[in-house]
Amino acid sequence: MVSKSNFELLLNQGSFVVCGEMSPPQGADKAPILKKCAYFKDYVDAVNLTDNQTAIVRMSSMMSSVFAMEGGVEPIMQMTCRDRNRLAMQSDLLGAAAAGIKNILCLTGDYMTFGNHPDAKGCFDLDSIQLIHTASELNKGRFLSGDEVKSPPGLFIGGAANPFAEPFEMRIIRLGKKIAAGAQFIQTQPVFDLLRFEKWMAAVRDNGYDQQAHILAGVMPVRSVKALINMRDNVPGSMIPDECIKRMDVVKESKEDSIEVGVAMAVEIIKRLREIPGVKGVHLMPVMWESITPRIVELCDLLPRPVPASGDDAL
Repeated sequence: MVSKSNFELLLNQGSFVVCGEMSPPQGADKAPILKKCAYFKDYVDAVNLTDNQTAIVRMSSMMSSVFAMEGGVEPIMQMTCRDRNRLAMQSDLLGAAAAGIKNILCLTGDYMTFGNHPDAKGCFDLDSIQLIHTASELNKGRFLSGDEVKSPPGLFIGGAANPFAEPFEMRIIRLGKKIAAGAQFIQTQPVFDLLRFEKWMAAVRDNGYDQQAHILAGVMPVRSVKALINMRDNVPGSMIPDECIKRMDVVKESKEDSIEVGVAMAVEIIKRLREIPGVKGVHLMPVMWESITPRIVELCDLLPRPVPASGDDAL
């Protein structure tokens, strides 16, 4: 029997988990990953390693996850459907499991036009729901072809959700499809609009989805009002309240003050999220600002991080 990840064990025992996220380097040197691991080790329970996010080429998520383990951090390997067909994805999932990677996050992937290779051909042989199903089938000992998997990987399978995209009802339906396909944990897009998120969580609870999968709310610390405005205007499905823009705009002339306000906003959001029924943890997304993670975790009184108890209590 394949052992469970610490991340899965903590969620199953009811601990409020904290995840981080890092971008692999745009080069063949693993040193940047090991450096970033120091910002996460002992401060979070697992760290996402992104997969060519925004369609920009970076070191592979799989090998970055391996190097993260070398740095003392438990990885959540992201996998997108953009760049691989079903043969390659099943192959990579087996390889990841063999390398000791136990957590995966299944995503459709950003379109090529977002990145620096706009003429690249996308694959999209499967979508994120189908990829979740594929991983679940591998865990059960079956390839998509129906052939037997000799050594099932035992992966802890995650999916993403956007509580802020429209139409609202479709986001709940899509979440239900991911859970039905086999998603065991869900990470959301960054939360700024808490009222909207609370509405989404109410619908999640009404459908019983919080009892079927672990819901982790995304939190993105920001350093400038420019970053917030860019998200509001250019990232589909983002909801940035005017209040957040105003708070950052007041201090925009001072880099230090902007950082302080950005940290304060992230801490306030996390404290509110902890009070919402059904939220099992937070997913910190400090884009190119991994070094702020220890401070935010400390300010939220989330230390020391819990240790998994013995036994594999099921969800």
